[in-house]
Amino acid sequence: VQLQASGGGLVQAGGSLRLSCAASGRTFSSDHMSWFRQAPGKEREFVATISRTGSTYYADSVKGRFTISRDNAKNTVYLQMNTLKPEDTAVYYCAGTRYYRSSYINTGAYDYWGQGTLVTVSS
Repeated sequence: VQLQASGGGLVQAGGSLRLSCAASGRTFSSDHMSWFRQAPGKEREFVATISRTGSTYYADSVKGRFTISRDNAKNTVYLQMNTLKPEDTAVYYCAGTRYYRSSYINTGAYDYWGQGTLVTVSS
């Protein structure tokens, strides 16, 4: 599976962006999908995840502000980001796996990754 992330850009604090991650190569409806982010000088960190059945889970830092969703007909997963803060500035990556994992918040759980899209939030 190949993933193409898009939708990043420059936004003022308090603004919104919607990221998209389009999958190709095969249908991903049975895959578990997630978003991670990596700020300059920091490790890649978990943001949000969505199961095959649509169950979601979020990092505490984005809970209530970000929403992950998927459209299996379009082979696309989304991340709606509202009330953005300067500390949300990072390169955002989508990732997926077709396998069951005991945890989906670690980068090692994923088999394939997108190339990343840069989100910059100005104060």
